[in-house]
Amino acid sequence: MPHFMIDYSANLEDAIDIQALCDALCKTAAQIDCFPMAGVRVRATRVDYYSIADGNPKHGFIDISVRLRAGRPDAVKQFAVNKLFDAVHVLVAPAMETRSIALSMEMRDIDPELSPKVGTIRKYLKETE
Repeated sequence: MPHFMIDYSANLEDAIDIQALCDALCKTAAQIDCFPMAGVRVRATRVDYYSIADGNPKHGFIDISVRLRAGRPDAVKQFAVNKLFDAVHVLVAPAMETRSIALSMEMRDIDPELSPKVGTIRKYLKETE
């Protein structure tokens, strides 16, 4: 963990490099001590159907949900969400200068008792180091 789910309005694909957004989140998360690199997952989903504010189809949005296993102190989570949001905002800021975009992020804990996991990524990371 953490897992990042990005929902974005389809009308932003011509203004924002969504893969670069995913990469920026991944890179930033990997630089935060409380996030193990092997646990970082970033995915983006294009949303074709939406209605924002007054219904103007030119409005766009990027909503980022950050899910992580519970147990980190609030101050650590606050530092992490601020660092992540700042990295995204820097990437999206040029587009926000010229168009109507709502940018949001939410971080929430996952109960580890209700979230079983298994994987081999760590095994393969060790082989490449």
